[in-house]
Amino acid sequence: MAEYKLLLPSMGEGVMEATIISWMFNEGDSVKEDDSVVEIATDKVDSDVPTPVSGKIVKILKQKDEVAKVGEAIAILEIAGEGETVAQQPQQPKTAEEVKTELPQPTAEDIRELEKPLQNQPAAEFSGDLYLSPLVKSIAQQENISETELKSIKGSGLEGRITKEDILAYVSNRGQVKAEPKIDQTPAAQPVQAESAPVQAVPVQVGEGDEIIQMDRVRKIIADAMVNSKRISPHVTSFIETDVTNVVKWRAKNKAIFEKREGEKLTFMPIFVKAVVKAIQDYPLINVSVDGDKIIKKKNINIGMATALPDGNLIVPVIKNADQLSLSGLAKAINDLAHRARNKKLKPEDTQGATYTISNVGSFGNLMGTPIIPQPQVAILAIGAIVKKPAVLETPDGDVIAIRQLMFMSHSYDHRVVDGSLGGMFLKHVHDYLENWDLNTEI
Repeated sequence: MAEYKLLLPSMGEGVMEATIISWMFNEGDSVKEDDSVVEIATDKVDSDVPTPVSGKIVKILKQKDEVAKVGEAIAILEIAGEGETVAQQPQQPKTAEEVKTELPQPTAEDIRELEKPLQNQPAAEFSGDLYLSPLVKSIAQQENISETELKSIKGSGLEGRITKEDILAYVSNRGQVKAEPKIDQTPAAQPVQAESAPVQAVPVQVGEGDEIIQMDRVRKIIADAMVNSKRISPHVTSFIETDVTNVVKWRAKNKAIFEKREGEKLTFMPIFVKAVVKAIQDYPLINVSVDGDKIIKKKNINIGMATALPDGNLIVPVIKNADQLSLSGLAKAINDLAHRARNKKLKPEDTQGATYTISNVGSFGNLMGTPIIPQPQVAILAIGAIVKKPAVLETPDGDVIAIRQLMFMSHSYDHRVVDGSLGGMFLKHVHDYLENWDLNTEI
């Protein structure tokens, strides 16, 4: 019999490690090709790892709650044959070391600084609450940066993660503070320091009969991301009420035809996404991110779709290149992502790269909401419930009152780069596209 090493496969750009959640088989159990053998977690996405071969699990190398790097062996299987075999995925995953070599390298000065020997200083250990790439973790350990210091660093990466540039900038500034302790502390310098200072939590009294519920991993990530976004972005929200009577009539006319033809449900979300995409094309400075004092204008239009999970948590799968999809294509992509999100079948790359997000608060019967911007995006749209209301209509014979299908939309945007005029005009264009929806639009 031969040994087969099951490797942690590649899980998308920027994902270099995962946490073992649970093993679906025990040592000594037999598995068949394509059986899901272990559940793993990266950021907010839980997914399964299948085995590409049949055999018997003889040793589990990574236990529950342990972290494994991409390309690292997580189990050994006994298979038919002789000698030792290493698992070969259809596309050989890159190891963490290979990924690091592809990243922009530090300058010679950075390297000299980082290679200075640490005298009697133990390597820093960090809790599971901090999601650090191997390179960032290595720099932090070499510089003996504490976990408290790391939590004070304003990350510019995906969902506020600390990038190599962030930690090198911190190291550089940290050295300047040591070298120049007599810097004049003017009032103008205080906001930056105050911004990165940890927030002091208010003590909570626990009374008799109160139940204490420990946050799960996903809820912790959501909580940190929301606090981080409010700290980074000054939020402003604009509201508008939209007559979507034509949209409701169009969907009612086409949903049975579409389901019969495609085997898919036709919801309102593809129409909302189509209107948002058109408005982004009119106002591309909504489709940006902020990097220090630079505005990064995104080429692709990737729409995040906030989705509630059965366990009460939230996840945001992403419709990639939404501007290149027809209404039918959007409907299929949305249904697929929503289904896989609710059944924990999303891949890590399914939640990455959003440039603008829509949150359908109307699905819970809410009229409107003021959503928090997912970093590093600069805006998010909340769609309220569609409600029948009396409305005043202008006709050639004068004003009349009619029953119409009305809906509130709220647009939250980052006031650092999106002013009221841009945020408001963008929302008005989404409104206009929906109000003027053509009843003859083909699906």
